Amino acid sequence: MNNTTDNKNMIYFLVISMAVLAIYQFFVFGPQQKKREAAMQVAAAASSSAAAKGLPLGGVSTTLTREQALATSPRITISTPSLKGSIALKGALLDDLYMIKYDQTVEKKNDPVELLTPAGAKNAYYVQSAYFAQNVPGMPDNNTVWTQTGGSVLSPGHPVVLSYDNGTGLTFTRTLSIDANYMITEDDAVTNTGTAPVSFQPFSVVMRSGMPADAGKNAVVHEGAIATYSKTMDKPKLGDYRTASLKYKDMAKPKDGKALESQDSVGGWYGITDKYWMAAVIPNQTQAVSYTAKAILTDGVPVFRSGYVDAPVTVAPGQTWKAQSHVFAGAKQNTQLQVYEDSLHIPRFHWAVDWGMLSIITYPMYWLLDKLYAFLGNFGFAILALTVIVKVVFYPLAHRSYESMTKMRQVQDRLKPKLDAIKKRFPDDMQKQQEATMALYQEEKVNPMAGLGGCLPMLLQIPVFWSLYKVLQLAIEMRHAPFFGWINDLSAPDSTTIINLFGLLPFDPATVPLIGTILAGPLHIGVVAILYGCSMWLSQQMTPMTGVDPMQKKMMAFMPLMLTFFMAHVAVGLIIYWIWSNILTILQQYSIMHRLKVSNPIDTGFQKLGEMMNKGKKAA
Repeated sequence: MNNTTDNKNMIYFLVISMAVLAIYQFFVFGPQQKKREAAMQVAAAASSSAAAKGLPLGGVSTTLTREQALATSPRITISTPSLKGSIALKGALLDDLYMIKYDQTVEKKNDPVELLTPAGAKNAYYVQSAYFAQNVPGMPDNNTVWTQTGGSVLSPGHPVVLSYDNGTGLTFTRTLSIDANYMITEDDAVTNTGTAPVSFQPFSVVMRSGMPADAGKNAVVHEGAIATYSKTMDKPKLGDYRTASLKYKDMAKPKDGKALESQDSVGGWYGITDKYWMAAVIPNQTQAVSYTAKAILTDGVPVFRSGYVDAPVTVAPGQTWKAQSHVFAGAKQNTQLQVYEDSLHIPRFHWAVDWGMLSIITYPMYWLLDKLYAFLGNFGFAILALTVIVKVVFYPLAHRSYESMTKMRQVQDRLKPKLDAIKKRFPDDMQKQQEATMALYQEEKVNPMAGLGGCLPMLLQIPVFWSLYKVLQLAIEMRHAPFFGWINDLSAPDSTTIINLFGLLPFDPATVPLIGTILAGPLHIGVVAILYGCSMWLSQQMTPMTGVDPMQKKMMAFMPLMLTFFMAHVAVGLIIYWIWSNILTILQQYSIMHRLKVSNPIDTGFQKLGEMMNKGKKAA
């Protein structure tokens, strides 16, 4: 009896103890543990030791206007043939930069593209170079105001010198030089006048608050973080370097945003790129670094960072540490990128331009287009010339394909009376029509798939035409490039619209009440898009569709119309390429069909036109 009572009491005791522990865990220990973990995370983020393989997120407030943010720091003016702006002495930030060779719009001149925006302003976008250190007071950060000790204006051939004394035995000196284009050189020195050795880690990072307004509109060309790094740490060669990229939208996902974090490399370069522009930090190419590309949501706004941290450095008393690095901020001109790649030994720097997976085709095609542009002086004519060259190269393959399809068209013309008879015999039964047609082909010993076999050579051309399409998307030379007449920007959609009869009616469709956004949006169809639709329709009519289901034929008949609406919002340069390509294809198809005496819409059209003119003469 006593044993039974004791067992019950033990069970009661265990149950009550577990209940008390559960209540304490849920209401007391749990919340306290969460507070401790949060405090540890904050401390870790702020601690220099935890930051050894990370990058800072300071200075991302977006409460100030651009002008207010500029006024928060004394500044050094930047003036070059390509750039204008300033450097903030507070934090020694490169955060105010315009590219004076590129206007924001075609219509408004002397309105340069803004590349970098001051820290603290909306859409802040800047470059920071500083130091991590553990238990070293007075290390320079975003709030440190440096002193200008040499030079006045940063310009080619005229460097400026910044210095900062932390008051505990460390003197920091930074000499900034700039060329006539887009490269800034940073020569850093840290002198230890104290009595004990000091350890720290230099870092350099590109910071961007918020996603660009037009990010993601061009899915063909990469926009976001980019990093070129070595796959090996033991004296890497050029072939050991790889280029990784992360799109803005993929990095900015709240829960599963992509990142490149704490990856080791020797040299390389790291930055944030848009379609035509880029800001990148470039370490010494013999320096071991750890690089990061990541986005963190701050008050719902993604803050993108891409940069590197050097290996730890120890400076003994009385010694001076020196290092050189670079910052690229500007336009992604392939020729200039190649110059930097060769002169500064920056691996794969021309890969700042997104050549894509088919780079073995894309890059040579861009090179040829650039040469044609230099020779012809008009980018639109260069596009036409390049399209002709590509067509000539693939003429044998295309000729074989079109000839095969045309011969099938011959067979169709010969069998047309019998095919029409089958349609009359089974007017409402598509299945029996197909069965009877196939039986006729078998009887006449005709292979209806022979025409489709001619399409196989065309498949070999798809990678080339895709590469040409990509080249026209990424070529900065096409931006704001005129062609003729009203076309003053090949990189923009056609400005004309059928709604106002291509400008003959004196009103802007976008200003029409209630429906202006529709008229200037989905219904905005310009001259170039209509020409494309017509060329697409004629090319389709010239191509025999043998062995194709009638329903599929009807769907294909709507393709030119659908593509006309789609192409109306595509860059004019791309549409011109497609129109010219269609015209050359039509001419090649016509020459074959005319030679083989096969009916085609061009000859048929001229024949009908002649008959109409003869009827008109007789009536007169």
